[in-house]
Amino acid sequence: MTRTLPKLVVSILALTVAFAAMAAGEPAGVKLPPYEKTTLENGLTLIFTEKHDVPLITFHGRIAGGEIVEPTGKEGVASILAELLQKGAGSRDALAFSRAVDSAGGVLRVSAGREGLSVSGDFLARDRKLMLELLSDMLIRPKLAKSEFEKVQQRSVEQIAAAKDNRPNSIIGAYFDAFLFGDHPYGKTGDETTIAGLSHADVKAFHKNHVGADRAILAFVGDFDAKSMKTDVEKVFGKWKKAAENLSKVKAVTPLEGRRVLLVDKPDATQTFFWIGNVGVARDDPGRVALDLANTAFGGRFTSMLNTELRIKTGLSYGARSRLTQYREPGTVAITSYTKTESTEEALDRAIQVLKDLEQSGLSDETLDSVKAYVFGLFPLDLETSNDLAARLTEIEFYGLDDSDVNDYGEQIMSATAEQVKTVIERVYPAPDHLTFVLIGNADEIREVAKKYGDVTEMKITAPTFRAKQ
Repeated sequence: MTRTLPKLVVSILALTVAFAAMAAGEPAGVKLPPYEKTTLENGLTLIFTEKHDVPLITFHGRIAGGEIVEPTGKEGVASILAELLQKGAGSRDALAFSRAVDSAGGVLRVSAGREGLSVSGDFLARDRKLMLELLSDMLIRPKLAKSEFEKVQQRSVEQIAAAKDNRPNSIIGAYFDAFLFGDHPYGKTGDETTIAGLSHADVKAFHKNHVGADRAILAFVGDFDAKSMKTDVEKVFGKWKKAAENLSKVKAVTPLEGRRVLLVDKPDATQTFFWIGNVGVARDDPGRVALDLANTAFGGRFTSMLNTELRIKTGLSYGARSRLTQYREPGTVAITSYTKTESTEEALDRAIQVLKDLEQSGLSDETLDSVKAYVFGLFPLDLETSNDLAARLTEIEFYGLDDSDVNDYGEQIMSATAEQVKTVIERVYPAPDHLTFVLIGNADEIREVAKKYGDVTEMKITAPTFRAKQ
């Protein structure tokens, strides 16, 4: 709550400034601050940006690999490792490690994603020695205690089961990825079966094989002298070994043709949760700006086309969005929403019709001007904090982009044309005849409806996996 109101006020002010700037024909003034980048002999990439407004140091890092390199049958091991990295390292057990972070008022987080592990945090500048000690211990010398592994493993299985029971919207994306990508690495997702089958040795092997200096990028932003900070970081990370295995390249997947439906039966459901989509584009897609504008208008804000149709006008849902998930290779583009069981067919039909409208007509001049102002005004908030900046610098490096990803973004927003947006819509969004559907709901009530949209594959939500038997 402490951050919501200020963020809202800033958003309104940003939009006001955006409209004024657009009217004056002025480009957005958001630019990356000066930074230094270096790569150590072990392959570790380091980025430093001085920011002396507060006595704080923030860091963000990515270690390439993540879920895409999990061995077959051991999906979920990356997420288990991410939790265990925070459960003791160096000379400190889990409790001592946690107390060391808390006693300094610091923050230290690790998470696993599709293409890598992410680490972030911040400490007071005066505690940077402790910060670097804890960070290096965690990444290079984690305890990975068996007792902690067993607790994390059990809790992870229980959380998935609980989500299937109470929060199907939180796990429907896992069903969608598995159904859309199949055996491709982007379809990997840890489930109750694979996580329960992991051994302590599996986690230790994954750390050895896939967590190393040559896979890592670390960005530091804050109150320090870059030269001395670089010296301190090199001291603790200079001898970090490379990962034992080379990072394999993921092959791109092309959009699937035709329609197909996965129906996940949840007999007690009174609502149907649904995702509709196909393969999208990669993070480095050249049409990024036009795509951001299109997706914001389609399903990226409250007054979007999807939310207007499914929530505001018809009351069929409390919310409808469009999602763009972009990796080093093409990810997904999807419509996501939910509705009462009895209105499943109407909600699906209306969502598809909105997609057709988008592809046939593109954006009107009025809508394009509105969405330009919206994206233009909110963009500065993406770099509002030191953590935002550290994350963006890491992202740019991770995806092989350059500073223009930020520095030219505002100007490209203002100069984008309706024709450019229409072109990217036609290229990226799936045609209505080529859609993958995932529905979670009461199968007895919606089975016949599901058949309307394509060949149906059915599974029970109680199955200990996200992957249907084909």
